[in-house]
Amino acid sequence: MFSPGHSGANAYARVGLETGAMGASPHRLIVMLYQGARQAIAQARMHLQQGDIPGRGQAITKAIRIIGEGLQAALNLEAGGEIASRLDALYSYMTRRLLEANIKQSEAMLVEVDGLLATLEEAWLGIAPEIARMATQSSAESMR
Repeated sequence: MFSPGHSGANAYARVGLETGAMGASPHRLIVMLYQGARQAIAQARMHLQQGDIPGRGQAITKAIRIIGEGLQAALNLEAGGEIASRLDALYSYMTRRLLEANIKQSEAMLVEVDGLLATLEEAWLGIAPEIARMATQSSAESMR
């Protein structure tokens, strides 16, 4: 289906992603998860429009796994309090909507979940300066 050149490009992309994840801060890893889930949803929308049922299912499954095994699993419900609890509920809702989107072949539901993820990603990116400041402060205190 793909030329041999594509397999090399795919391998390069995988190595780049794995290398990026290995050297990433916890904050950056969450950004990567949001981006990965949104990319999978974009692929699901494309497959839906093309009538590619297996492709749509695989892309939606990937998004669900990123949300459940990545974002939701990263939550610390004890330390995170109400915010973590609400995010947990929101991630569960997103998972249900993605399953429903697959069953009903609903692009609107895919768009809805992508919008929720985009809002969370934007908020997460918005706290990056504060995270950097706290990391610098913590590093300076540990050197004393």
